Amino acid sequence: MHKILSRSLPLFAASLMVLGALSANAYASTAGKATFVDAAAEQAIRDAFQRSRPDLQIDVVAPSEMPGVYRVEMKNGPTVYSSASGQYFIAGDLYELSANGIENVAEKRLQPMRKELLAQVAREDMIIFSPKGETKGALYVFTDVDCGFCQKLHREVPALNAQGIEVRYLAYPRQGVGTPTFNKMVSAWCADDRLAAMDALKARQSLPAKQCETPIIQQFELGQRLGVTGTPAIITETGMLIPGYRPADQLIPLASR
Repeated sequence: MHKILSRSLPLFAASLMVLGALSANAYASTAGKATFVDAAAEQAIRDAFQRSRPDLQIDVVAPSEMPGVYRVEMKNGPTVYSSASGQYFIAGDLYELSANGIENVAEKRLQPMRKELLAQVAREDMIIFSPKGETKGALYVFTDVDCGFCQKLHREVPALNAQGIEVRYLAYPRQGVGTPTFNKMVSAWCADDRLAAMDALKARQSLPAKQCETPIIQQFELGQRLGVTGTPAIITETGMLIPGYRPADQLIPLASR
């Protein structure tokens, strides 16, 4: 799976686009419960990162599910877990031992959010390959037209459509805004026949350059917010993230309603 390099924090893989700043005295949701955000701890964490890496911008400091450990969400960057002093932090996933086994805490938090936010994306803002008959399920796919595994996944679209699975493409140019890939995707979203344009780009064919107002930047930011770190990133209607390429026969049971 192709990865995006984070210019803000080269030590970590770029992760989530953050949810918005919380005030020092706000309440944050942790495992479904309201938990007070300690103002002194939040300020200490912000000050510590500011001293060491002033180029990093923190959007959210909130209690994590682990007592005494805070979730720190960087703007357009990763999420890390910090001590209350801000002196120590961990880059990586936090897991919970539960009755369901070992669960990724971030994934538990993100899955319902993905479901809700993707359901709000207007159909006209996506490039959608629909079945000819009854639609029995759908997959959201954050894609980069120059990504080899995205191109491979696109060859599975006819098989998915044949089984009633709709494929809804959202733009995720891995190298960012203003790059050649970004411009290709703008041309696809602006094309008179967007399905044919997507087919052409996924087959490594060129398109006439076109410009218009598109949702590509917003979709790129949405992908970061939903935990997309590379392409293809496939998300079911339930909000489950499937990173990387999968053949149609593996995706059909996951996508079916």
